[in-house]
Amino acid sequence: MTSAVPSPRTDDEPRAAAPGRPPRGGGRRSLAAALLLGAAGAALALLASRQSWAHGTAAVAGGDFPLTAKGSDVTGVPAALAIVGLAALVAVFAVRRAGRLLVSLLLALSGVGIIVSALLGADDSAALDEKAAETSGDAAAQVAGLSHTGWPYAAAAAGALILAAGLLAVFRGRAWPAMSGRYERDGAPRPKARRAPDPDRPEELWKAIDRGEDPT
Repeated sequence: MTSAVPSPRTDDEPRAAAPGRPPRGGGRRSLAAALLLGAAGAALALLASRQSWAHGTAAVAGGDFPLTAKGSDVTGVPAALAIVGLAALVAVFAVRRAGRLLVSLLLALSGVGIIVSALLGADDSAALDEKAAETSGDAAAQVAGLSHTGWPYAAAAAGALILAAGLLAVFRGRAWPAMSGRYERDGAPRPKARRAPDPDRPEELWKAIDRGEDPT
């Protein structure tokens, strides 16, 4: 014969999550992962934009002149979208519900834009052709001995990290905390509203007499 009284739950048994609410542990882990991925991706994209993406030479009177094109010379998109991604990653905590979803999508799209622009610039020669024309004084001059480095692919990997952070924010962002609403825009706490004293209460009459006021 079974008893209708449920057995007491021990501390070792896991607690069931509230209906419609994701477990807190999963929310913390996804939040930490998104922050790490987003920050690392943005830092790597900015770093890759400052490195050499291509090398070549230009024919001048004295011989071949070496040329180098940095990532920022080839395309400024990865660096710009890295900053946008960082701003979106911070803004995720300032908005809720639909606003959080939109910001999360912006974060993911920033990663996609970095990937596409970096891969398109991996074999680009326009920046070095322009430098070759300036160096030789011939508008039709083109770079010779063109070679590329691996930094464009590092920038693409950075975009993948930002994309992963954006996808985490899209699918798990509802479990993340948001900024408290008890602060105003200037960061100062809102003053608590004080209730007006009731003159009909006896204690209020005695307080008025103690202050030297006429309660009538």
